[in-house]
Amino acid sequence: MTDIARTHLDPRFAIGDIDRRIFGGFVEHLGRHIYDGIYEPGHPSADADGFRTDVIELVQELGVTTIRYPGGNFVSGYRWEDGVGPVSERPRRLDLAWHSTETNEVGLHEFSSWLEKIGSDLMLAVNLGTRGTQEALDLLEYANLPVQTALTDQRVANGRAEPFGVQMWCLGNEMDGFWQLGHRNSEDYGKLASRTAKAMRMLDPELQLVVCGSSSRAMPTFGSWERTVLEHTFADVDFISCHAYYQEHDGKAQEFLASAVDMSRFIDSVVATADHVAAMRDSTKRMMISFDEWNIWYLHLPEGVEAPAPQLDDWPLASRLLEEKYHVLDAVVFGDLLITLLQHADRVRSASLAQLVNVIAPIMTEPGGAAWRQTTFFPFSITSRLAGRHAVRLAIESPTFTSERFGEVGTINGVATVDDDGTSVFLVNRSLSDPQVLEIDVTALGSGLSVRESHLIADDDIYAANTLEDPERVAPRPAEATIADGVLRVTMPAVSWVALRLG
Repeated sequence: MTDIARTHLDPRFAIGDIDRRIFGGFVEHLGRHIYDGIYEPGHPSADADGFRTDVIELVQELGVTTIRYPGGNFVSGYRWEDGVGPVSERPRRLDLAWHSTETNEVGLHEFSSWLEKIGSDLMLAVNLGTRGTQEALDLLEYANLPVQTALTDQRVANGRAEPFGVQMWCLGNEMDGFWQLGHRNSEDYGKLASRTAKAMRMLDPELQLVVCGSSSRAMPTFGSWERTVLEHTFADVDFISCHAYYQEHDGKAQEFLASAVDMSRFIDSVVATADHVAAMRDSTKRMMISFDEWNIWYLHLPEGVEAPAPQLDDWPLASRLLEEKYHVLDAVVFGDLLITLLQHADRVRSASLAQLVNVIAPIMTEPGGAAWRQTTFFPFSITSRLAGRHAVRLAIESPTFTSERFGEVGTINGVATVDDDGTSVFLVNRSLSDPQVLEIDVTALGSGLSVRESHLIADDDIYAANTLEDPERVAPRPAEATIADGVLRVTMPAVSWVALRLG
């Protein structure tokens, strides 16, 4: 028997304006992301700069806005100077984060050129692991200043007369993590981040700065880390970061389908901590969140399986690292995470899908061969394209299921967006077994409403995936949605994601 769920869609139930940076991405020097991913000079589709044009077209279709670069764990050992100047003179370096060799063929200039091709903005991370305030200032001066100095002369000599004009900067990466080069406790990091932020604003007061929050809600220092870091940096920064990755554990697909509940609680906890720090200062400032790493990532290996230990004489270049194959179940959870980000649009003003190509990515490539869309590509590309200017809350009355971690969880989750041209609705059915019908009262949107677009991700095989051999096995198809007498009726199969455009 199909259950009926109900809700109202009324623009007055506003969450907030949507910052387009919420549809950001993340590119790190890791595995085959850069080399054999976006950059492959010998590929048949490569342009004059060595970038794969088939990948450029897919990234454009994906609809990413601002892209965080160059890491990630990589940035905590990175010397930005290695990636500028004549390519033939750039040093080969060992990357301790991913036990790899970095050739530095692609650096700030080349990556900025790629961003111009795809039409996205640059979000730069500075190294506060093995380096500090002075190196951050040098990079900022090199990248952004229009005046003549020794560093800006170098930029001009390296082929860039005009500044890069980077406005959003990350003050390090995951500095709470023991795996991070230069890992610090919250006191030491907070002081360093504050000093660096103050110094960078002396060069450019209009910068938008992101301080490192916890790298996971499961970190033992979560909460206390945010509080201490913000006590040092509250007046100096605009954002605090969140990072979260999700995966199915031990075949517990129903529990996996509740992942977005964790993301929502993560955001709510960080907001509460930030607002507590504001209250202690009698400040009306509202710290925003940059959720600048999120995705599905099968980070934890199955029981009994161990990753091989790195060897001292083996530092591979562009090896196949973290190349997940995503299936329908992953895509549905992924779409639910996007819904959750939009549900917090009043405080989540930036987010970065980690990552874009080959490495835990919606786009895959084969050296010298094809590029294709993974299942997670579709919820992102469709949501980025259809999401309007304002997020609207949907209070959905639906059946529930019991989660081991979160208790009673609503089977249907959703959010709407509105703009002058129409309304978009994004929904997910978290039930592992039951189809759902959702009836939405849309009378507040006026008369003459129709469904202009409908998209459904679902499959009888929830582990179906797109591969090199079968790149179109999974694709969106039209959803079953009708409007009659002021009610939008949507039929959703078990384990499904739906997007609708109304007008």
